[in-house]
Amino acid sequence: MGTITFLLVLSFLVFFHELGHFLAARYFGVKVHVFSIGFGKQIYSKYWAGTTWQIALIPLGGYVKMKGQDDTNPALTESGDDSYNTKKPWQRIIILFAGPFANFLLAAILYFTIALMGAKTLAPIIGNVSPDSVAFQAGLQKNDEIIRINDLEIKTWDEIGKVITTTEGALQFYIKRDNNLIIKIINPQISDSQNMFNEKIKKRMIGIAPIGEVITLNLSFYDSLIYAYDKTIFASTMIFQGVQKLISGIIPSSEIGGVISIGKIISDASESSIIALLTITALISVNLGVLNLLPIPALDGGHIMFNLYEMIMRRKPSEQVFMFLTIMGWIILGSLMLLGIYNDINRIFLNN
Repeated sequence: MGTITFLLVLSFLVFFHELGHFLAARYFGVKVHVFSIGFGKQIYSKYWAGTTWQIALIPLGGYVKMKGQDDTNPALTESGDDSYNTKKPWQRIIILFAGPFANFLLAAILYFTIALMGAKTLAPIIGNVSPDSVAFQAGLQKNDEIIRINDLEIKTWDEIGKVITTTEGALQFYIKRDNNLIIKIINPQISDSQNMFNEKIKKRMIGIAPIGEVITLNLSFYDSLIYAYDKTIFASTMIFQGVQKLISGIIPSSEIGGVISIGKIISDASESSIIALLTITALISVNLGVLNLLPIPALDGGHIMFNLYEMIMRRKPSEQVFMFLTIMGWIILGSLMLLGIYNDINRIFLNN
């Protein structure tokens, strides 16, 4: 069942990504020969509205084959008003960007759906107070519920950390303890900590940890939109930063995961709950959008770079350079896929 869920989720994400390319291409009058979910041998197809819609044997991606554009033949040129080649660079950039944008949009829709269904989050209840911390000195205790900081109403534990780290000076905490309201003035201190990438950082802290109680948020339609926007931006930023840390060597290459890891994560989420599955699907959708924007020639980001070059220099890159960079892009992608599979085997099957 987990494998089927994985294939369905992956196919859904690929379909949405390629649909972005397809709709943008058709908007600019570009003919689309093939809309494919999967690679390799065709196992099902239907010709409709001038396009062959197909499902291929290897369900690990997909593509939209437009007139005048083919990644398997980078030097291809075709004339006519309905050809990708004849469109202006800015139009081609929109067509290319539409795929990743569709993934970001899908993630926002999924997060919005999660919000309406009742997003799960940690309650703003203290579980531990570090000795000698400013919170301890102020008299905060286990089971204290933080209901407000200054003029901001607190509903989740994440909001506490956000307020503390993004403000300056002392803060006024409104605490609910045994049905009594207690007000504490606390001045956060700059302390050593770690971020999500295990880097040592310094940030404002007061020395408290959550009790771990999970609550369901009852959000309005408008609040659900804000939730979806915030989650999509956070996920996109996190993945962009992760790629940057990987390139700079802060994150080791052994952390790269492949299709096996993705399949296991989706399978585990599907066995947990529908909200967990939607959350993982949204995160993978953002991941797909971010990775496709990387300036690697075989990806959408690489093609965007070629078109930006043409816009700036008023000429296309030479065919030899274009072919060389595209081939190098495929080598890089192939190497990353093999590394991901190698790491998956080590991590999952060999427990390394």
